[in-house]
Amino acid sequence: MFKNYNMNQLVLPLDLEVKLQTNDIAFHIHHLVESIPNEAFNLFLRNEGCPAYHPRMMLKIILCAYSQSVFSGRKIEALLTDSIRMMWLAQGYKPSYRTINRFRVEPEVKELIRQCFVQFRCQLVEEKHIDQEAIFIDGTKIEANANKFTFVWKKSVENYHQGVIEKSNQIYNELLEKEIMPEIERESEEQVTLEELAHMVQKVEDVISDYDQKIEASADVTERKELRSERKYPKQVRKQLMDFIVRKQKYQRDLEIFGTRNSYSKSDPDATFMRMKDDYMKNGQLKAGYNAQIATEGQYTLAYSIFSNPTDTRTLIPFLDEIEQRYFELPKHIVADAGYGCEQNFHDILSNRKREALITYNMYLKEQKKTYKQNQFNSHNWQYDGGTDTYTCPNQKRLEFQYHSVRSDRTGFQRKFKIYECKDCSGCPFRSSCTKAKEGNHRKLMVNEKWEQQKEYVRAKLSEEKTSAIYRKRKIDVEPVFGYLKANLRFTRFSVRGKSKVENEMGLALMAVNLRKYTAQQLR
Repeated sequence: MFKNYNMNQLVLPLDLEVKLQTNDIAFHIHHLVESIPNEAFNLFLRNEGCPAYHPRMMLKIILCAYSQSVFSGRKIEALLTDSIRMMWLAQGYKPSYRTINRFRVEPEVKELIRQCFVQFRCQLVEEKHIDQEAIFIDGTKIEANANKFTFVWKKSVENYHQGVIEKSNQIYNELLEKEIMPEIERESEEQVTLEELAHMVQKVEDVISDYDQKIEASADVTERKELRSERKYPKQVRKQLMDFIVRKQKYQRDLEIFGTRNSYSKSDPDATFMRMKDDYMKNGQLKAGYNAQIATEGQYTLAYSIFSNPTDTRTLIPFLDEIEQRYFELPKHIVADAGYGCEQNFHDILSNRKREALITYNMYLKEQKKTYKQNQFNSHNWQYDGGTDTYTCPNQKRLEFQYHSVRSDRTGFQRKFKIYECKDCSGCPFRSSCTKAKEGNHRKLMVNEKWEQQKEYVRAKLSEEKTSAIYRKRKIDVEPVFGYLKANLRFTRFSVRGKSKVENEMGLALMAVNLRKYTAQQLR
């Protein structure tokens, strides 16, 4: 005996909600988007044209699709006819893939995504899933939607640009020597500007026009031949100058795109070529990508940001600024790995933000080893005399204070050093092990007192039971989010181009990870 199965019998349509499981992810997506204030949707109001799909509905179906590892607009459109949860969230509407793709990259959607993170965090606090004691910060590099061989390198552009500058200066001097054009008032003696190149082209064209008139007016074959020979050089110069103008415009445009970066992709100028962990060719090939920074607690992403520079060190301060301005007030503890440990970051967190920085530095683990502590040639183990302000080396010679030194990095941050120097290193039996200075030069020691104080602060904090327990959570809090994003959600490459559009897609993907984890936790 079989259960009744008749394809020819009419069945009345039922509410799709009853076909969903009690704790289906669609319900959590629905409640999250519905919690966004109505004011956030005013940016989407239009007074002309056909009525648009409601932004709440569009955001729901995109979040639901991303939670199912579907990132293609065409596949999302197909789900609207196949998936019960998608049909319920869309309530019978079927926007085309073009509408879906246009919506998810609109600048106004960024505010909706921000509201999703804000409302989701409020929900986590209310349900006591997070205690707001600390945030855990880390970054990962994700490949951009760009061709692998469309790279432009800053050093190459600077070299080519310098070549154009030198050649244009050379031509300018030649034109003055040959009296083809008079001397012009230049903005700088170092290089000829675009306006000055255009002026030079005009002067050379005037000379060529004079030769043309003389050639037409002359009836003597020999004279015409000589005039044509003399006209040859100005015509060559005009061609070169026109080429210089085009190239100089291109190089200046490239340098503007670079900013502080060393490379960019022609397919996606906002993307920078970075070394990815997923190196399938095993040859260290650089790929165009973005540096995604996230702040988590309880393995939930509470805030995120996208950067074009590959190093994490210079992303911490702007990321913390963005968290404070757009997401929430910073908690007491800010936790990150050694990639963020530098004097500037410690100064910002401790002095400017008045928070505790549980961030290690590059040498932290090495300093804990016995070999490091017992190495007599390591200057950190040398005896320091505060009264005389001197260090004593393994050969029992004193390094006395000489002068102060200030160094600035690429961001303009200044670090202050005290320079110590030994009076006489000649004949020292430990010289080869102690210093790499050339013969005749003595051992110097650079000490950054502020940095040493910050490192001592970190060592003290990480030796305390409470703060060390918080720091140990870092690996099991922020790292699983990236693993879930890339391995479970299979989000390893952006499908849009441009930093603004990439920020939207990253936010959708991270919120999809949050919703999947939250749903699984509710089931348990």
